[in-house]
Amino acid sequence: MYQYRTLRNGIKVVAEKINYLKSISIGVWIGNGSRYENADVNGISHFIEHMLFKGTEKRSAAQIAGEIDAIGGQIDAFTSREYTCFCTKTLDYHADIALDILSDMLFNPRLNKDDMALERQVIGEEIRMYEDSPEDLVYDLSSYAIWGDTPMGRPILGTYESLDRITPEAMRGYMNSHYTGANTIISVAGNFDDNLFDLLEEYFGSHSLVTSKPQMPEAKYLSGNNMIRRKDIEQVQLVASFKGIDVMDESVYSLLVFNNVFGSGMSSRLFQNVRENRGLVYSISAGHSAYIGTGAFDISAGMSVKSLREVAKLVSEEINIIKRDKLTESEINTAKEQLKGSYILSSESTGARMQGAGRSLLLGKPIYTQEETLKKIDAVNSDSVAEIIDRVLDSSTLSVSAVGPLDSVENLFDLE
Repeated sequence: MYQYRTLRNGIKVVAEKINYLKSISIGVWIGNGSRYENADVNGISHFIEHMLFKGTEKRSAAQIAGEIDAIGGQIDAFTSREYTCFCTKTLDYHADIALDILSDMLFNPRLNKDDMALERQVIGEEIRMYEDSPEDLVYDLSSYAIWGDTPMGRPILGTYESLDRITPEAMRGYMNSHYTGANTIISVAGNFDDNLFDLLEEYFGSHSLVTSKPQMPEAKYLSGNNMIRRKDIEQVQLVASFKGIDVMDESVYSLLVFNNVFGSGMSSRLFQNVRENRGLVYSISAGHSAYIGTGAFDISAGMSVKSLREVAKLVSEEINIIKRDKLTESEINTAKEQLKGSYILSSESTGARMQGAGRSLLLGKPIYTQEETLKKIDAVNSDSVAEIIDRVLDSSTLSVSAVGPLDSVENLFDLE
């Protein structure tokens, strides 16, 4: 059962008490990611995430890490296109220490010029790591292909040039306008008592914050905008993108059922036909990314250049077959059982439950109980699956991106 509070500075809280556990996961979610950035400060959201670990007015970076390690806890953070999360997992009776550290990082970051110079080098190495990983690079290329030179299309990490332009003053100004009371939520899952809400007021609610929310730019999906990054490597990394559904669309359960059969996991049609039966790839899969007002359904694979055309032909055939014949009742029922099993197993983690509730509250989505979610999956039927297949696998929205030793991806897929 979820409990909701609003702290006196506007921060919203969702907490799920699981009293048979001895642990607690806490996440501070900021409605800010690379989608909010202009080109001059591309990467600032991710840069801020790094800098909050570099020390505060009363803790060094080593002390932040040491205090969490001393209680056997974990601390982490991640930045996406639409949000940033700072999170901990500790024993339940150490919740006050976790809240103290998280609030100190959020409200009292040092943002020292010398620290920023060092961390800029670290992020530079992270960018180089992505540049050297074709599997990661092709997704950045795909984002640029389908959203163009916009905040949604630019890399979350930023560029060497944009990072060089970010100063401590720019970072503080950005935090003041984006890390606001109306744009921050706290999600908790695990064992706690009523004292938790007093601690939240003490560590978070007592700070004065701007009450407004930053404006999120629209993200128009671009069709047919193929992209190539030529690299002298052994494989071609390929992503075929279709226009997907947005984060508020309840058709997601039908999409998950469809993709469970089509491209998710080792039993999927793509994996069985292209890898297991033909041996043409090591990895091939399909997945969906949903955002506010937009989304993308991606089919990705890695193969030798000589196998590229054959793999594209086989993928085209699988797309055409599933669009024409849809799924059988047996396939739908099996997929639903697989989804329910995966969902229940993942929900046994306090971290996963904290993330699910936190992301939903931040994005304005309903927070469903386990029973409600299982009912949503059970409600999927052949009509809803057929509808989402036709919506998502619309060949008019196809964009193709590739990294490797090739010059063209034109006319690669033959879709009906």
